Amino acid sequence: MSHMRTLSRDVARRTALAAQGFADPRPGTEPTRRHLQRVLSRVQLLQLDSVNVVVRAHYAPLFARLGAYDRGLVDAAAWSHSARRPRLLVECWAHEASLVPVEDWPLLHSGAKPRGWWRHYGGLAESSPALVDDVLAVVKELGPVGAGTIERELVGVSARRPGAWWERSDVKKICEWLFGIGELTTGTRRGFERLYDLTERVLPPETLACRVDADTAARELVDRAARALGVATEPDLRDYYRLAPETTRRAVAELVGDGTLEQVRVDTWRAPAYRHAAARTPRRVEGRALLCPFDPLIWERNRTERLFGFRYRIEIYVPEAERVHGYYVFPFLLDGELVARVDLKADRPNRMLRVPGAFAEAGRDRAGIAAELAGELEHMASWLGLDEVVVGARGDLADDLRRAL
Repeated sequence: MSHMRTLSRDVARRTALAAQGFADPRPGTEPTRRHLQRVLSRVQLLQLDSVNVVVRAHYAPLFARLGAYDRGLVDAAAWSHSARRPRLLVECWAHEASLVPVEDWPLLHSGAKPRGWWRHYGGLAESSPALVDDVLAVVKELGPVGAGTIERELVGVSARRPGAWWERSDVKKICEWLFGIGELTTGTRRGFERLYDLTERVLPPETLACRVDADTAARELVDRAARALGVATEPDLRDYYRLAPETTRRAVAELVGDGTLEQVRVDTWRAPAYRHAAARTPRRVEGRALLCPFDPLIWERNRTERLFGFRYRIEIYVPEAERVHGYYVFPFLLDGELVARVDLKADRPNRMLRVPGAFAEAGRDRAGIAAELAGELEHMASWLGLDEVVVGARGDLADDLRRAL
């Protein structure tokens, strides 16, 4: 039996940071589509979320890795297509609702991934086949189109067809069910509203024609997760694309068998870990970044605690009086460590980036952290088109941060 390597937590952390792109220097020039593609080759996907307290979730991980960039790069990659600049990304269920590379579509619709919450609408689809047909017909005629417009169109249809009335919310459920099974996807967005279109009009024919069996797709998805994480437990790998336990365990065993993954021990981790063969471990990681709650480096909270000794919980759904750190809190990464956290809000009418609370981790140099954090907050404010950073009173870092600004 071969000897299993043991990695220190520091080595595991630097390996994970490199896998996520934080060992790469930020561009010295205006980031381009090529820089976007480089980040995507690291993180594999961008999670979507409706919260817009600071900036939409799919834009923030790119800012963390590239610094200020034109958000139109993401919009063009995800929601437009031309011969010169083909669509790079498509929306589907991956970690959660996510933007993924177009070429990954067949993997995520192979049967390797369990159906999500929208599967509960399958009963409605089975009992209302005419509604499914009518929704598809409206999208075919008008798409890309929002659910509200589809509903308005179908009111007239139901009035002409005796016994065809349905609840308006049923239209949205059918849209989401068709989105989940891949019949529809997002043609474009208006603001953050999803405008549905037929998948065959969004994806290239060669992508739609590609068929991958579920076992092969599972190995490919676990391989992508392992590349994105560097070193990870089996539950970490499973969580990246929300795969089933047995599916992931089987894929991990096969990837260990062919040398893609190496089983290792990580000090302080209770579960076995797996290091990707392509992972690298830099001697040090330098630089700073503000991480939104949906950044793939930190979205699995137990992993964040194992890697960084940093306990992080999102408090959006916690009553205000019971919140510890704030509503929408960004951890602050500095030279490879999570050293602080800031509650942030973009006050767009007053052109301010507000910091209601700022908190240093125990035992950290608050003055040194404040100087770096002030610089990154000013950089973020400029990127968001805001004129100043305004610090509130909450947190042990607030006074130092105010002085640094």
